Amino acid sequence: MSHSLRCRCGRVKGVIAAEARANHVLCYCNDCQAFAHFLGRASDVLDERGGSEIVQILPKNLSFIQGVDALACMRLTEKGLLRWYASCCKTPIGNTLASSKLSFIGVVHSCLENPAAFGPVRVVVNTQGAKGEPKPKQHGIGTMMRWFFGNALKARFTGEYKHTPLFRADGTPIVTPQVLSGEEHARLVRAVLA
Repeated sequence: MSHSLRCRCGRVKGVIAAEARANHVLCYCNDCQAFAHFLGRASDVLDERGGSEIVQILPKNLSFIQGVDALACMRLTEKGLLRWYASCCKTPIGNTLASSKLSFIGVVHSCLENPAAFGPVRVVVNTQGAKGEPKPKQHGIGTMMRWFFGNALKARFTGEYKHTPLFRADGTPIVTPQVLSGEEHARLVRAVLA
């Protein structure tokens, strides 16, 4: 049975294939927090400590059934991750590298119908960015690396990386990413640290 994905207003809908091998991660990095603030969605994307729950999958397992025209993309900095969202209602969809050649997407939990269907969180990272003290304990880096090398890197060698709904055949994103100015980025950093 496939897993449903949708934006808050329902314009963007998609599915993740049932056979998708997923890695369930909780990330406390300042950049994930800044993305939630950029969208104006910090209260429903971040947990009370500033963590983003992310399900890492291969893009070949993701397909959109409607609303591709509403997808937007941004970068916090010129070299930052591509952060995909639904422009209609500012629902975060996921994060990718700037190139499709290393194949993965970290799907943000708030667009998933049932994030728990991907199993428990097995990896907790970037805990230095968590709110409050003591900081959560970071764990599962080995699990994350095994998933990455066993899936994303393998897709590079098998050619499966070419099957992605977010990049064109030439490896460029299907929409032009908005890159934040230095002042826009600084404003989001202040919001994260507040």
